[in-house]
Amino acid sequence: MNRIAELSALLTLTVPLYAADPVDFRKQVRPILEVSCLKCHGIEKPKGELSLINRAGALKGGESGTALGPGDPVKSPLYVSTGLPDGDDNLMPPKGDRLTPSQRDILKVWIEQGAPWPDDQSLGQKDKAEFVRDVKPIFEGHCVTCHKEGHAKGGLRLDVKAEFFKSKSIVPSDANASTVYTSTVLPSDHDDLMPPAKKGGPLPKSKTDLIRNWIDQGAFWPDGMTLSQKEEGSTLSRDPQAMLEAIHARVLANSPESTAGEMKPYAEMIGESKVEFSLVPIPGGVFEMGTSDSEPKRKADEGPRRKVTIAPFWMGRTEVTWNEYELFQFPSLERGTNVPTERMDRELWLAYPELIPANAVPGKNPYTGRESDAVSRPTTPYVEMSFGMGKENFPAISMTHYAAVKYCKWLTAKTGHFYRLATEAEWEYACRAGSTTRHSFGDDESKLGDYAWYYGNSDSKYQQVGKKKPNPWGLYDMHGNVAEWVLDAYVADYNKRGEVDYVPGASEYPHVARGGSWDDEAEILRSGARRASDASWKMRDPQLPKSKWYLTDAQFLGLRIVRPLKVPAINEIEAYWASFPVKP
Repeated sequence: MNRIAELSALLTLTVPLYAADPVDFRKQVRPILEVSCLKCHGIEKPKGELSLINRAGALKGGESGTALGPGDPVKSPLYVSTGLPDGDDNLMPPKGDRLTPSQRDILKVWIEQGAPWPDDQSLGQKDKAEFVRDVKPIFEGHCVTCHKEGHAKGGLRLDVKAEFFKSKSIVPSDANASTVYTSTVLPSDHDDLMPPAKKGGPLPKSKTDLIRNWIDQGAFWPDGMTLSQKEEGSTLSRDPQAMLEAIHARVLANSPESTAGEMKPYAEMIGESKVEFSLVPIPGGVFEMGTSDSEPKRKADEGPRRKVTIAPFWMGRTEVTWNEYELFQFPSLERGTNVPTERMDRELWLAYPELIPANAVPGKNPYTGRESDAVSRPTTPYVEMSFGMGKENFPAISMTHYAAVKYCKWLTAKTGHFYRLATEAEWEYACRAGSTTRHSFGDDESKLGDYAWYYGNSDSKYQQVGKKKPNPWGLYDMHGNVAEWVLDAYVADYNKRGEVDYVPGASEYPHVARGGSWDDEAEILRSGARRASDASWKMRDPQLPKSKWYLTDAQFLGLRIVRPLKVPAINEIEAYWASFPVKP
């Protein structure tokens, strides 16, 4: 008998059913399931085949049978598993905070009452709202100034827990009935907006969502904690952590999609430049990375083949063009002027906090000086970087791996969506688009010219993006035109990769480029073919020391961006943008 069955048998003898007030599923049960259960039992690859997004899924259960026995908590693993001892393999949730006694009581009584679950209530994963981390800074920065001891506007105090909770402004577990939340999402010209427009309102959605989630999850406020008025921090900071938190908050506020079904193709404009780029959704799945021993022209570093699970993401429809990349090199191009604006400089701060001068004054533009302005973006190229091959809708080329990673960081700060390079596994998965052949269109090499620019048809130069046929997932130039940087450092033997999502770089070389280029033979354009960077790609760089931004001898190399469906944690974002230790 497994642990859940053992505890169920014990509870059958010791826990009687009893009458209680009706449990409100939406206000009381839903927040528990969305915060504690949906991470593992949501719509994407539910663990143990158990999906808890609706009542039908809970009743159906997973590999071990039903999760929910309406009317009988002891026959409901959904409840029983939450009471197992620490360390038990079947304890739920297995990671993070255990359910509190009151939360377990809510589940128990709800099940006793027949587990009513409205048909229109489909659940989605929610992160737990931490009062100290998430809500306290909002109240202290925006609310306490008018709602504290001695100055309790409207009779409301938010500085003391007891005073706040005895007011009618908050109804724990029901944000829509709590004016402390509903007043923050009113129109900007509404008389009841909090904080008022003249005092910084309305709050960004990222902050109002935190207040809403905190209330819906029970509005936990630690005993003994009082709040005090705090000024909002300056937008200018030399603290890299503050920069990352600012970017992360903006990304979360701009990422409403939580399931693969919500992912759609989209186009995004970079600032005020009128330059757009497009992305297409790539479905999650499992594939075999690498090539078989029998594949013609196969190289030893393309294996051994390994199964890899890929989460959903968006990918650039085409390679990044000069139209896009030169806005990163020359920010003044956004408005057609040589004078950077304050707003642009603030976004550059988000991307490059390490470049703010040590003597910068908070609240003042630190980029007005000639010296600081020179380091607020990649250095001016020392040669014409298209090498005469063209720029309008042509792929950007010859950037270092460091520059490609920093471009993604800059683009995130500009747009509010998280962008990075693809992992090597993601890139091959997207290139194959469900195929197992040498190319995404099959094994017939005579068709290569329909899909790719390569040595046999390129006229010895790269070509405008998107002029050949796309692969089955709508991606252009995955074979040829320019090779594309991926995140990974190069590892020759896939067995040495381990089970990591990607291999982070420890030095400038070697990193991996994929896809082949206009200057390559057909065999280099295969879906599983790889290329490792080396110092010769910068051999003719005349600078001393050689540039960290440009590769004079890699005119075959560009980049493509991805955006994962799930927004990574701050420390993960920091790692994606690290590239490798490099000296200025």
